[in-house]
Parts: sequence; C-alpha cells; structure tokens
Amino acid sequence: MKKIVLFFLFLISGLYVQAQCELNPVTGELQYPDGTKCPNAIPTAVPFLSITPDARSGAMGDAGIAISGDANAIAYNISRLAFAEEDAGISLTYTPWLKNIGLNDVFLGYVSGYTKIDDFQAVTGSLRYFSLGEIQYTDENGMATGFGSPNEFEVSLGYARLLAENLSVGVGGKFIYSNLASNQTVNGSEIQSGIAGAADISLLYKLEMEGYYENNLNIGLSLRNLGSKISYVKDRSFFIPANIGLGLAYEMNFDEYNKLTLTTDINKLMVPTPQVDSTKQRESLDASPISSWFNSFGDAPTGFKGEMRELTFSFGAEYWYADQFAVRAGYFYESPLKGNRKYLTAGLGIKYNIVGINLAYLLSTQNTLQSSSPLDKTLRFSILFNFGDAANGSRL
Repeated sequence: MKKIVLFFLFLISGLYVQAQCELNPVTGELQYPDGTKCPNAIPTAVPFLSITPDARSGAMGDAGIAISGDANAIAYNISRLAFAEEDAGISLTYTPWLKNIGLNDVFLGYVSGYTKIDDFQAVTGSLRYFSLGEIQYTDENGMATGFGSPNEFEVSLGYARLLAENLSVGVGGKFIYSNLASNQTVNGSEIQSGIAGAADISLLYKLEMEGYYENNLNIGLSLRNLGSKISYVKDRSFFIPANIGLGLAYEMNFDEYNKLTLTTDINKLMVPTPQVDSTKQRESLDASPISSWFNSFGDAPTGFKGEMRELTFSFGAEYWYADQFAVRAGYFYESPLKGNRKYLTAGLGIKYNIVGINLAYLLSTQNTLQSSSPLDKTLRFSILFNFGDAANGSRL
C-alpha cells in the first residue's frame, strides 16, 4: 500500500501530464515522441466519492440516475425518492476493495435510508465509509516511517419534493473527511486530515407511455459533489470529484408479474483537465471551484474530442418477476485515454416481505492491472429493509 505516499507526491507536485507528452498541432492529439497517444486522465482528491456504493446499481453497469426510487437514491439522484412507492427504507452495503489481489482489509461500507413525509416529500441520509486497512507509510525514498489506518467518510442529508405530477427535485448537503496520511511528511510538507463540504442537486421527470400496463420513460439530471476544495498540506488544495450526470430509464410492465427496466447514464467530471502548458496548468489548479465547474466543459488540450473522451457511459438492465426475484446486467465504458475502465456487471435481487438482498459481480474486460477495476472478480452485497405499503411492489 505504498501507493498512498505516491498519491500525495502526485497531488503535491501538480504535474499531471507527463513531461514527455506534447500537443501535435496537426492531429490535435497529445503524443509521446514516438507518436503514440498520451493518456490524460483527470485526477481528484477523495475519489471514494465516485465509487458506486450499492449492489443494485453496481450490477447494472453503475447506472442509477433514473431508475426507481429506493434507499440508495441519495448516492445518484435524490429526486428519485419523491416517487418512492414505500413509506421508508434502509440499505446496508459492504464492498470489498482490491480483494482479487489479496487485500482483505480494504473496503467501502455504506448505510443509507429515507422516509416519506407525505405523498409529495421525502428526507434521506447516508454514511459512506472507506477504509484502507493498516498500511506501512514510506517516504519518497522508500524508507519506512511508521504504520497507520487511513480512512475517509462522507455524511449526507437530502430532501426530495414533487414539483408536479411527473416532476421532482432533490437537494442535499454533505460533510467529507479524509485521513490518508496524517502527521506524515512528504517533500517537506506535513500532511493533515482534509475536510470539505459539498452539495447535490437533481431532477427527475417521468413521462408516461401509452400501453395496457403502465410504462414510463424516466429522465434524470444529477449534479453531485458541488463543493469546496480539500487541503492536506499548507497552501495547497485539491478538487473533489464534482460531477454532472444524465440518466434515462425505460420501465416496461409487460403484465402483472413481469417487469423490465433498461437504463443508461452518461457522466462527466466537472474538474480541470490536466494541461501541457505549465502556466495553464497552474491557473487551472488555482481556479475557484465554481469557475472550474464551468471551465471543465472546454478546457481539454485536445479540444472538443478531448471533452467527449471525458464522458463515461453506463448501460444496465433489470428484470423483475412478481416483485420478488430480479436479474440484472450491465456494462461500463471509459475512454482508454481517460482511465480505460471497461467492465461487465451482473447481479441478482431477492425480496421477501420487507427484506431484500442484492448481489453484484464485476468482471473487467481489461487485461492490465492499471486499467482493471479494483472490484474485478469481486462479489458485493446489499441488504434492504422497506417499510410501509409493501403491496405497492417497490423495487429493491
């Protein structure tokens, strides 16, 4: 786990684009001297905020912006809860991290819940906790400097309300704490715990489709982690993963027993893209969070095609039989130059009375450790408790 120290060296240096990369004025691409394209992924602090926290969306390619409301909605789109069919719900999820390479003490724990105030309003909250287990810290020369148990957490609260019969809005706030290497020293800088605050804003529109049974097209918009920078060292702060996402979900009710949802999410980080020019790089790193959100839509060194590469795509499907048994599958895609994450997902859901269990499994389609997901070949699970009018058949 020496990667923790390397991570801080990476942040403090601010040199995100490799020095040997140059912008080719003819092709408009970032290239190495031999002509091959340079990767230009966008780094952020507290990346655990971008981890899909529950097994339902985790089994559908990480899609969750426009699907039906449940206890995990606060992680994707708070406004989903205004349409939730049951009065209240609680969800607990355990996600092992890097288990496929033998790390058994690294995990993400997630607890979330909601309650309906009335037919038009709901409140929600969650706790996301990421543990890196016990690690040995090293300095930039590889010398041991002691042991520690780095961890991060996020506490969130949210509110959802119907604005019209088919339109809802959601707002939320969160407190973020990150203790990765407190009291260690890197490049002469003492590292402290980082603290930040952020807000989420979301909308959901349900378009009723004609048919014998009720079919819906859900359109969701979600702005997440709109907040302050976070600082670990004096006079240096880093961007958190502000994100904008658009989701579509088509809910098909074939009959009383068979239901199918097809969904897709498109997400983009609203964080400065690493620059080749050192002056531009410094300006982007020193920008305020608000200006960085707007500038992120046009700051890629390679222009419009660079901005398009910063989009990630999630595709998912969910089939329910009698609101008691579910089968899910999905796919996630990220550009090879922006992180190169590509993986298939699958999962099951079982509901009995007020209790439900969701399972998810991820299989990376990349062959290299650098591009593989930390969840590759890992099984994770959620347990849910739904309260209220269970006869409505709220999906888990």
